[in-house]
Order: sequence, then C-alpha cells, then structure tokens
Amino acid sequence: MGIVLVAGAIVSEVIATLALRASHGLSRLGPSLLVVAGYATAFVLLAQALKTLNVGPVYAIWSGVGTVGAFLGGVFLFDEPVRPATIVGVVLVVVGVAVMYLGGGMEH
Repeated sequence: MGIVLVAGAIVSEVIATLALRASHGLSRLGPSLLVVAGYATAFVLLAQALKTLNVGPVYAIWSGVGTVGAFLGGVFLFDEPVRPATIVGVVLVVVGVAVMYLGGGMEH
C-alpha cells in the first residue's frame, strides 16, 4: 500500500509543478488552485507512505521520478527544449534513484 501512496504523491506533485508553470507566477486562479491542491495532496500521501516505508529511498523515488515527470510534462505541454545534456541528466537521476532504491530497502 505504501508504494501506491508514493505513486499518488508523485502524480500529485508533478501535476502541481506543471500547474505552477501554467499559473504565470500564481497570477491565474485555476492553475494556482491546482498548485495548492496538488502539493497538499502530495505531502499528505507522502506522509502516509512514510508510516511504513524508509524515508531515504522513498524521497529519492519521489523527487527523482517527479523530476523526470516534470521534465517530460514541460517538453510535451510547454514545448520546452530537449538537449543532449538534459538527457544525460535524466539518465543520471534515474540511475541515482535505482541505486537508492536497491541500497536502502523500502520497508521498516
């Protein structure tokens, strides 16, 4: 169940981050409300997941997968550029998350 909560936290955080970009500095009401709701949901779900899961690997997964999700959302929704260095960065994030996951154990 903990990993499902983490997945929900990741989705909520990515939606909130993309809404933050769409809010134009929190000057648009709809996206701004989505920012607040998305981040609040993400933190609540993450807090619940941490009742049974270890914080190190979970945070690595949450932040790393969220980073990749926000990057992909920026590319597809906002036509942000993809450069070779960006791809290398994404690969490094994914490898780092995998190492944290494999080395840290998930449940306590």
